[in-house]
Amino acid sequence: MTLEELTSFLTDLGLPPFRARQVWQWLQQKGVITFDAMTNLSKDLRDKLADACCIAGCEIEKRSASSLDPTVKFLFRLHDGELIESVLMKYKYGYSLCVSTQVGCRMNCAFCATGQGGLIRSLSAGEILGQIHAAQRSENIRVSHVVLMGMGEPFDNYDNVLRFLKLVNEEDGLHIGMRNISLSTCGVVPGIERLEQENLQLTLSVSLHAPNDQIRSTLMPINRRYPIAELMRACRHYADATSRRISYEYAMFSGVNDSDECASELAALLKGTLSHINLIPANDVTESGLKSSSPERIKAFAELLQREGRNVTVRRSLGGDIDASCGQLRSKHIR
Repeated sequence: MTLEELTSFLTDLGLPPFRARQVWQWLQQKGVITFDAMTNLSKDLRDKLADACCIAGCEIEKRSASSLDPTVKFLFRLHDGELIESVLMKYKYGYSLCVSTQVGCRMNCAFCATGQGGLIRSLSAGEILGQIHAAQRSENIRVSHVVLMGMGEPFDNYDNVLRFLKLVNEEDGLHIGMRNISLSTCGVVPGIERLEQENLQLTLSVSLHAPNDQIRSTLMPINRRYPIAELMRACRHYADATSRRISYEYAMFSGVNDSDECASELAALLKGTLSHINLIPANDVTESGLKSSSPERIKAFAELLQREGRNVTVRRSLGGDIDASCGQLRSKHIR
């Protein structure tokens, strides 16, 4: 709930308005997951709140720390027993958390372990927010950056994701700035168009992964509904309207989308756009049969794009020893 909604809710329960700010601070600043933790409230009041509502937080089912880098992967159990994943990454600027927006996913991308189990349900705004609080409690750190690139398609859960974005940005809450938030979509065009109207200063990341419809449709079924021409039209309009550069994610798969011809096509596709290309050394997902491109091929691909004048980086591979790809840890745990 927003503070205004919480105030109205508690007032209807016969409580004075100042109680709402107390409860809000426990929820939004400290991230408690039980009413008993709200120690400045009376026992009777805590019991009354527990009878009237619940806190849909996250509890750690499994924590995996990489021995290669400071990456930590969490498997969280939700109030109904469902499992989701988050990945905590440490950078020079601070801690970034990759959060999930759904339990599972229905987009069924060929390279993604999450989609292989289908969509179970969407997360509430509180459950998305709860991942940040749980990670902070576990590691005794402050998360300064958030990436909505975990399990699920954010635009398939648009209303709850938008509510989360507004809550996480609240000055009296976690107060994470919009420019420190990245939202990734597999290319749901209506979601891009809706987000454009919000005029939020976050970073939009588009999972492109191919320069043409033939390759992209084999990797990402969403392309059959919103082909590249339609997707790029929406992206150009979004960048023009918001003046925000779009990050195009491009996972590199050996023999699939990593040829010089693909690089040339990609450079031509993004010519004249406000864009950044993020090449990703793909993590192997056993079930997909896809293999990551070699470091040499990725380097050559990047150099060709740079010669064409495109802004490109190669993402640092993190958490390779802890199943850091979306859905891998949950899938193994369930099996």
